[in-house]
Amino acid sequence: MKNEILNLTLARTRDAVLNGEIKAHEVVDFYVERIKKHDGVIKSFLSVDEDAARKKAEEIDEKIMDGGKIGRLAGCVIAIKDNINILGSPTTCGSKILEGYVSPYDATVISRMRDEDAIFVGKTNLDEFAMGSSTENSAFFATKNPWDKDRVPGGSSGGSAAAVAAGFTSTALGSDTGGSIRQPAAFCGVVGVKPTYGLVSRYGLVAFASSLDQIGPFSRNVEDSAVILDVISGKDRMDSTTFAQDIEGLDPLAAVDIRNIKIGLPEEYFSGGVDDEILSAIENLMRMLESYGVKLKKISLPHTKYCVAAYYIVAPSEASSNLARFDGVKYGLMKDAENLLSMYIETREKGFGPEVKRRLMLGTYALSSGYYDAYYLAAQKVRTLISDDFSRAFKGVDFIISPATPTVAFRFGEKISAPLSMYLSDIFTISANLAGIPAMSMPIGFGKKTPMPIGMQIMAPHFSDGKMLSFAKFVEDLVKFAGKEPNL
Repeated sequence: MKNEILNLTLARTRDAVLNGEIKAHEVVDFYVERIKKHDGVIKSFLSVDEDAARKKAEEIDEKIMDGGKIGRLAGCVIAIKDNINILGSPTTCGSKILEGYVSPYDATVISRMRDEDAIFVGKTNLDEFAMGSSTENSAFFATKNPWDKDRVPGGSSGGSAAAVAAGFTSTALGSDTGGSIRQPAAFCGVVGVKPTYGLVSRYGLVAFASSLDQIGPFSRNVEDSAVILDVISGKDRMDSTTFAQDIEGLDPLAAVDIRNIKIGLPEEYFSGGVDDEILSAIENLMRMLESYGVKLKKISLPHTKYCVAAYYIVAPSEASSNLARFDGVKYGLMKDAENLLSMYIETREKGFGPEVKRRLMLGTYALSSGYYDAYYLAAQKVRTLISDDFSRAFKGVDFIISPATPTVAFRFGEKISAPLSMYLSDIFTISANLAGIPAMSMPIGFGKKTPMPIGMQIMAPHFSDGKMLSFAKFVEDLVKFAGKEPNL
């Protein structure tokens, strides 16, 4: 059983722990040993709390011995992106401005997972304040892709995606503002889910762009993402944007009637700029789905061409407001200075990296007097048009399918000095955040010229997260990618 831990689903792990086939502390031992052996090279974790993980595992084992009731995540070892607060653990957001900060409270998602006996093993690396697509913007170090250590794992949740792909943890949490779960999931060959906006509480997530941010799971199979999403979703009095929405069929996943499914293929997502191998992999899969009775329909999302421009006004504008709190007064880095203004300037100059500064300047400019209507207000109007595109499309189809990324994982240094090229890495994922709809990336194969994982994106109507995951489970069983592991 110890040798099978890596390939057990969350449900199977819990059952094995409950039935005495394996102890919770043995599950922790397995993952901690993998981290110690291989993460020195991969660098997916910013901090590992081995003591807390072992203590929680012992509590679970004792509870079972005493005949107590255990939660749905008992024995499940989980990593957390380091912009989500865990009581007593450091939260750096991959930034020097928060180095040394220790959270005094749990995020809502942490509290809900803790109630289900989740075991938290550590905090994962990210692009600073979740601003990036490669983890090269982390203030501490870059995370490597487990499939090819010369390539990036994606970002900003690159540490979480790499940790799951490398088998350092059973699942992980990330955050997605414009593709920060789906893009690294595609690059690392794992499942990554961005829920409907408002399905999961943002309380305890360090804000980047509040109207776009969502917390979601990474896993090696669709079923595990569904379990985690079911645990962390729901109304939260600490986050007024959450909904009291019951998502049916998440845990367990509901069966899907594949013959009644209609899929939309947007012409704007299958045009130039996408690797031929990615297009070929998706086209081959579509033919397979057609043979099972799925209906395919070509659709248009005409405002797609404005997505990147709108996003890079809305997100930096909200970031400039949210990150104003990091001023050297309340927490994190504090610089000595002659007066208050000098302290602000010194703290932010030394504490923020170049990409964060770039986006803060963009956002502050867009919100400044005389430019607000021309930029921010205009971008919000375009955002409404993008959302309307999806609403119209979903009247005729159940799901929309597209590439998750235009390329497979690129090499370190390839895009870091060209911000616009880096921003285009998220060209297919940004629209779902602007519209607030659920979307996910799942692996469907490997490239031949560049033998790296290929991710496919599935988008669905608001609060159709369960149906989206049920369909993804059918696709997963079809492509048989789950269970494949990189050679560490």
